[in-house]
Amino acid sequence: MKTLKASAWYVMLVGFAAIVIVPLLWMLLTSLKTNVEATRIPPTFVPEEWSTGAYRTLAEGTSETPVLRWFLNSMVAATGQTVLVLVVASTAAYALARLEFRGRGLLFGIIVGTLLVPSFTLLIPNFLVVDQLGWLDSPWALIVPGAASAFGVFFLRQFFLSLPPELEEAATLEGANHLQIFLRIVLPLARPALATLAVLTFLSNWNEFIWPIYVLFSPDQFTLPPGLSILQGAYTIDYPVIMAGAVLASVPVLVLFVIAQRYVIEGVSRSGLKG
Repeated sequence: MKTLKASAWYVMLVGFAAIVIVPLLWMLLTSLKTNVEATRIPPTFVPEEWSTGAYRTLAEGTSETPVLRWFLNSMVAATGQTVLVLVVASTAAYALARLEFRGRGLLFGIIVGTLLVPSFTLLIPNFLVVDQLGWLDSPWALIVPGAASAFGVFFLRQFFLSLPPELEEAATLEGANHLQIFLRIVLPLARPALATLAVLTFLSNWNEFIWPIYVLFSPDQFTLPPGLSILQGAYTIDYPVIMAGAVLASVPVLVLFVIAQRYVIEGVSRSGLKG
């Protein structure tokens, strides 16, 4: 009976894995087909004629579709915002978790309450602010506005509260101030939570589609999500090129998750956000 139950679980897990992996394999293999084979009926799963022409097309690009430039813009924007979010959220979360000051609970409630505000309602206010700062059609428009992450503050505060306060009390007795405790004790212990927040922030910025369309106007300033929509229009029936662009957009995300998955699991489990 136990063997049958275990086998059923394995079958279920293999089924779920196939649901995730098969579309990724289809995308990768289609990007390595010729356009004729990609549109053939019935379709082929494994290419009969392997071709890297789609990737050469992306590498060459044009003035209207500089795909490698879009990739670089996405990396700069996602990495820059991730760094800013980690700095702002960690300092704010530590203050709300460990420092005693009047209105701390109210301030935390307001920060958490902003999570209930639909992001689309902030498009116009954020656009006006970015316009006044002169950041339209520049990477700053993609990096700075999302730096004050309410979710990041909430997430890291929950993690900081899980840390034993005795460590900080011992450091205080040794003469350390709050900044020294934060930098030398709290942050090293918070690596799992910081890695988790970094992954979530990077993914959010990397996949952002609506906001870049609002604030970027030049083709060479686009990031990959809006850029790939142009690519799809430029190569309407060239499915290998479209799939190659999707592969290019997926690689950094997959690599990041593989590197950080251990920290992500630990960070979520210790932050009180388990499902």
